[in-house]
Amino acid sequence: MVTALFTSTPILNQKGDRLVSKVAGAAIAALFKSSDQVEANVRAEPVAKLLQGSLDGFDFIGKGMQMYNGLRIEVMELYLQAVSIDFSAIFTGKVKLRQPIQATLRTVLTESDLTTSFNTPFVLEKLQRLNYDGQPLHFQNTQMNITEDRALRIKTQIRVGTSDKPIDVDFTANIEAEKRRKIKFVNVKYSGNQESVDLSKSLVNHVNNLLDLDKFALENTQLRVDRLRVGRNEVTFYGVAQIDQFPSGINKK
Repeated sequence: MVTALFTSTPILNQKGDRLVSKVAGAAIAALFKSSDQVEANVRAEPVAKLLQGSLDGFDFIGKGMQMYNGLRIEVMELYLQAVSIDFSAIFTGKVKLRQPIQATLRTVLTESDLTTSFNTPFVLEKLQRLNYDGQPLHFQNTQMNITEDRALRIKTQIRVGTSDKPIDVDFTANIEAEKRRKIKFVNVKYSGNQESVDLSKSLVNHVNNLLDLDKFALENTQLRVDRLRVGRNEVTFYGVAQIDQFPSGINKK
């Protein structure tokens, strides 16, 4: 992507801010397997400040972003102020920060994104670390929906150990951010028989310990959520991203 950028448009015919915008956008887009839309915009006034690597700000908007681990993000927006970069690195297709930065972050996940996430090998492997009565769990047909009263409903089938008969798990819960770094299920309402309820409770406790944002962040970044909003068919997270250096992959803890 970056090579095509430089070969298709001569550098001398480009404005400096457009050049940095394209390279920065390409660097972020390269972190994802695919993207429906990527827009990046560097602000620098006067543009000559770029030669010293000084940016007034940088905005990034990505839509339909598919991560290499299977997770999908409907919308991701990053807004940064007062960024200092190594301008010479731009000519190699890289973005190098001279000092850590903090970006305002807005991320949107749809119902479909949530369901897809819980069925990826990346998440299933983490869920299956839970032992129930000393036996491993096997998940199938997991569905996540947003109810009319803006709660999440999780339905799944779980086989315990070597059993061929799955247990139906069905519960609804609100979600909230705890200490800005963990997403937790709260006000949980369980359905089904006692066996289903007991298994559901174990699953909720496990997921609440699992959804630590640091386990899902790109390398050299730290995510913190200040507020989340559950809409009719999507969940929106508002927070900040502390970026020490432009990442090159995902942390697979």
